[in-house]
Amino acid sequence: MTTAATTGTLRRLRDLPGPPGWPLLGNLPQIEPARFHLQLGDWARQYGRFFRLSLANRLLLVVADHRAVATVLRDRPEGFRRTDRLESIGLEMGLKPGLFGVNGDAWQRQRRMVMAAFDPGHVKAYYPSLARCGERLQGRWAEAATDARPIDLQADLMRFTVDAIAGLAFGTDVNTLQSDDDIIQRHLDKIFPKLFTRMITAVPYWRFFKLPSDRELDRALAAVNSAIDGFIRNARQRLADEPALRSAPQNLLQAMVAAADEPGSGIDDAQVAGNVMTMLLAGEDTTANTLAWCIWLLHRHPQALQRATAEVRGVMAGEPEGAAVTLEHLARLDYVEACMHETMRLKPVAPQLPLQALKDTVVGDVAVPMGTVVISLMRHDSIDDAHLPEAQAFRPERWLGEDGLSPASAKRISMPFGAGPRICPGRYLALQEMKMVLLTLLNHFDIESVVTGDGSEPAERLMFAMAPVGLRMRLREWLCGRRAGQLYDGRSSQALGGGHEAPKLL
Repeated sequence: MTTAATTGTLRRLRDLPGPPGWPLLGNLPQIEPARFHLQLGDWARQYGRFFRLSLANRLLLVVADHRAVATVLRDRPEGFRRTDRLESIGLEMGLKPGLFGVNGDAWQRQRRMVMAAFDPGHVKAYYPSLARCGERLQGRWAEAATDARPIDLQADLMRFTVDAIAGLAFGTDVNTLQSDDDIIQRHLDKIFPKLFTRMITAVPYWRFFKLPSDRELDRALAAVNSAIDGFIRNARQRLADEPALRSAPQNLLQAMVAAADEPGSGIDDAQVAGNVMTMLLAGEDTTANTLAWCIWLLHRHPQALQRATAEVRGVMAGEPEGAAVTLEHLARLDYVEACMHETMRLKPVAPQLPLQALKDTVVGDVAVPMGTVVISLMRHDSIDDAHLPEAQAFRPERWLGEDGLSPASAKRISMPFGAGPRICPGRYLALQEMKMVLLTLLNHFDIESVVTGDGSEPAERLMFAMAPVGLRMRLREWLCGRRAGQLYDGRSSQALGGGHEAPKLL
């Protein structure tokens, strides 16, 4: 835990090195929102693991040391909180207070409610909804494979995550995977990016006039808030009609409403609505982005892809055609899970985390005054050979303790779900969703390609969450140990010289 300065050896924030800025505005004019995390990483390599940043009249501390980052994350909620700017901008936009952005007593009350809803036992009870989403994703991708059509990887994965979170969390079958009606998704996609850009915009222009994108945001928020109010009304009506559901809820929203209704909970429907919004936003972007990065990395590393495919097909071997995927199947995917952890180490969807000091404290060897924003860089040490062997290589084996690699080292440095009391409550659900997608992909298809439009490495774009830009995937169907007859160039398997047995997977 960080403590107040007790010696004279501490460095002061204003004396730290940092990038030179402009008069009055500091470093604000230099910031490129979509590349901000990359800029911070470049500056850390230039100015050190602790450096200052000036945004208008405020000095910020940027921390690139994983030990100090872990200390800051664990010193919550007593020592650090989400920034007051995040909270104020979110409320101004019309976002209701949810667990992601609230602080203090409100966080303590909501945390109990959300943790009860995300209990692994509850998630297991809602599992059939997730399995249904996996089946629909398989059908969508099978059509693309048959039609020799490239798949917009990011868009399809977001459809899956929206459907999954709506089914698991609210008992609502929005089914964007089997239709072109992706209204909820298109509204959600406007919220996080706008929240992020407003947080780092020097002049709050939207208070005086609105750009077309600001008006689109207002419409999106109105539509999503209306949908959420409907979810809550339906949940309350169902609980009233079937009181037994309070002790055995069928979805996360019912569990949250039941917890909120407990005497002394201090939770009202506005706070429930805020957490529904948080689930929709966080559940869409973070999981979909991680999956997109993971599929791209697997395609770039054929040996890892071969091993992951062999594990999946081995787990499902002997199951009848069309057999449902069970939680027991997912639990056996050790190497697939290692691939997910390795992806989150190399391509964390939250590469930076700004927090605000609630008191005078110390981070590393820097005295931090109360109210200072501390930006933790979550990836800096994770890809540094000084801390992990072959740190920039995609080696899922490190998470299994193979080849002399220590999973403990990686776990200490890589913290994709955060750390301490405010660790992500949805991490178990996110891992199950990712396993479902990768099992669906590798058990039914061979990956033909995963590329950008020009064949270059996908750019990292930060719009609150960090996403790959422009990935397209082509698939071939793989059924019962044999490739499907129709390949992408339209020729049958017979024309290519026989049945095309699947390659042996060692």
